[in-house]
Amino acid sequence: MAASKPSRMSGEAKRMGRPLALAIGIAMAATLAIGPGTRSVQAARQGSDSGALQAVRAAVEAELEASNTDHTVWTYRDQDRTPGKDAVYQTIETPHGSLRRLLELGGKPLNDAQTEAETRRIVEFVNSPSEQAKAHRNDQHDDAQARAMLKMLPDAFLWTISSQDADAITLSFIPNPNFSPPDMQARVMGTMAGTMVIAKNGNRIRTLKGALSQDVNIGWGLLGRLNQGGTFQVERRLVGNGHWQITETHVHIGGHALLFHTIGQQEDEEKTEWKLSTELTLADAARTLHAM
Repeated sequence: MAASKPSRMSGEAKRMGRPLALAIGIAMAATLAIGPGTRSVQAARQGSDSGALQAVRAAVEAELEASNTDHTVWTYRDQDRTPGKDAVYQTIETPHGSLRRLLELGGKPLNDAQTEAETRRIVEFVNSPSEQAKAHRNDQHDDAQARAMLKMLPDAFLWTISSQDADAITLSFIPNPNFSPPDMQARVMGTMAGTMVIAKNGNRIRTLKGALSQDVNIGWGLLGRLNQGGTFQVERRLVGNGHWQITETHVHIGGHALLFHTIGQQEDEEKTEWKLSTELTLADAARTLHAM
């Protein structure tokens, strides 16, 4: 369950922040290539296509502008699948944060004990300023990360136009071996290729996806490794009145860290039944969720 107080990123970009930042972060890790592949070297000499780069910059500007101006709050159904768990939640956002209630596990409604535990968890959170403050700090961290990563997109990758039609432009990207992200301590060698689809109406990011084309060694392999073939995909759609939301997130990346600890993420998330939220407080949201 997440909660946050209003902030500059409490609208559209905040809701796209964590999954989009994760996707961009994974892709950007590959920009610290030590010994890039031939294709990366050749592309670096040529640089990004000017039209593609212009489209990326326009999209970044549009997303950052939306983060400052869109403060709408929503309610939606959220199905989250991870290894060993298939859960369905109902989320209600308010101007003072958001709550979500677990409704189903493994395709079945909660039993009485699970329902009671979920109710108790929500009540405790609503009555805990310290827990709400902690969630708010986490949200602020995610917001700042998402904003920083968005700003790096034009320079972190080499961009080309793959195709376009009346509605959207599809761009391909590979790591820019000449780009060094600030404050990045781990040096990662590897490559990632991917695509980004931008809706021409409003220059909004509609799709971002990519795949690790080879193993990515963290700290020259001493700290860990992400396995070749790992993929991510983020889908965003208009949900009403010109508002864009993430509707699907798919992350399938595996690997091993020091001492054989498994790292990575395996998750498929779909958000549906989007409606504008009318709840003004967390207590209001809790009462509505309790009635479900």
